[in-house]
Amino acid sequence: MTELKNIGSPKEFWDYFKEISKIPRCSGKEDQIRNFIQKTAISFKYDTKIDSTGNLVVKVYSKTKDKKNLKIIFQCHMDIVCEKEKDISHNFSNDPLNLEIIRLHGEDWLTAKGTTLGADNGVGIAYCLTLMNRIYNKKININNLAIEFLFTVEEETGLTGAFNIVPGFIDGKYLINLDSEEDDTFTIGCAGGIDTRGELKIKYENVNEKAKKLIPLQLTITELLGGHSGIDINKGRGNAIKILSDFLWKINKKYGILLNSISGGKLSNTIPREANAIIYCREEKYSDVSSYINQIISEIIKQFPDENIKIALTKLDKIENDYFISKQISDKLFHILYIIPNGPILNHPNNPNLVHTSTNLASIKIEGNKIIIITSQRSIDEISKRNLYEKIEALFNLADLDIIIKHTSDYPGWTPDFESKLLQIAQKSYKELFDKNVNIQTIHAGLETGILKQKFPKMEMISIGPLIEGGHSPNEKLKIKSVEKIWKLIEVIIKNFN
Repeated sequence: MTELKNIGSPKEFWDYFKEISKIPRCSGKEDQIRNFIQKTAISFKYDTKIDSTGNLVVKVYSKTKDKKNLKIIFQCHMDIVCEKEKDISHNFSNDPLNLEIIRLHGEDWLTAKGTTLGADNGVGIAYCLTLMNRIYNKKININNLAIEFLFTVEEETGLTGAFNIVPGFIDGKYLINLDSEEDDTFTIGCAGGIDTRGELKIKYENVNEKAKKLIPLQLTITELLGGHSGIDINKGRGNAIKILSDFLWKINKKYGILLNSISGGKLSNTIPREANAIIYCREEKYSDVSSYINQIISEIIKQFPDENIKIALTKLDKIENDYFISKQISDKLFHILYIIPNGPILNHPNNPNLVHTSTNLASIKIEGNKIIIITSQRSIDEISKRNLYEKIEALFNLADLDIIIKHTSDYPGWTPDFESKLLQIAQKSYKELFDKNVNIQTIHAGLETGILKQKFPKMEMISIGPLIEGGHSPNEKLKIKSVEKIWKLIEVIIKNFN
């Protein structure tokens, strides 16, 4: 990790952020970061508790320890999306993130060289630890408030921690989620979502049994911007799997190709940045196929002028597994991938800037004798979400293939409450600090608050956070000055509750 000193204010925040950037915390591997948070809390003599799922709660009592004291919960998740550039050598299980400061738009931003930064949701952890520190050292007086800090697991891979919280694990009337990414906006609602997974059984045939001479070719799509499959879904960014699918369908229609392998994407909540396939074409058609692919490349690049997209066709001497997927199956697969919807489906009728319903072709891979395709649907209302994933299922079934459909990671939306006392106090605090009104939004992404609101319906909630751009991709960056802005807001909210 690059040595960085005096990044910004508050100093404790940046000390903690640098420290947690050394700790592995991919989804499902939160043990080390949880131990660090718990040990820090215990050093301040706070009570801690870990549930069977791995969620951690830290309880900070007020002076009187009166059970009737007003209780506020600050909440964040411990895991991060572990994405890196293809050519970067980085082991997320061991290597610290390589932090650096860059200058952009006339401002200083923190980023990580070649990987995700982990500001989502490392900033939440650092804010909570800073609050614990300053309360313990009497730099913040909570008077008659009682504060809990909730740290959840596996938010990025299915909101697992929030789903498994049981009544009694947390106790508060107000919850401030620290997982928002715009410092001039409060989030008070979110979309629900679900993953639709298709498992296609495939059959292989041996290339040597084909009479005609075949040449293996590798087609790769790399260096797309990617991003969050909810927040960034309406920004016109390229989906590597969809781009690859366009190539395969068109080449197959014109020249008839055989498919050896296909892969792309990783997580359901990320727009795929990379995809590749190995195909066979007839030797006498190679020159024509290559020229046709170059033609399609020029068309694709024009569609995404703001992306540094790389598309390459490589002629292979030989490949490890000299077989191809049955053409009857691959032809139908090409049809599915070519027409499967991707991106915004419907905008909100009362707010054209808000995506109402969307779908993301998230990943495709071969495991043994199965091709696994994962898509992710999001919507502000349950009916639209259900209608969309049923249509995805119908499309899979229309191909008449040996395919099993599974719906997983179903999570609810969060209906905004404009009359919330917490919202009113937070709005007042923002106005008091910055002499302007804060923006209020509902976002097209799943938040743990949606699940927590379902579990604790009387609890009032908002989500706040500093400015983060490029989340869920190696382009992730955190505006340094923004951190102090949100810290001051947290302090004033606590003061106004007192």
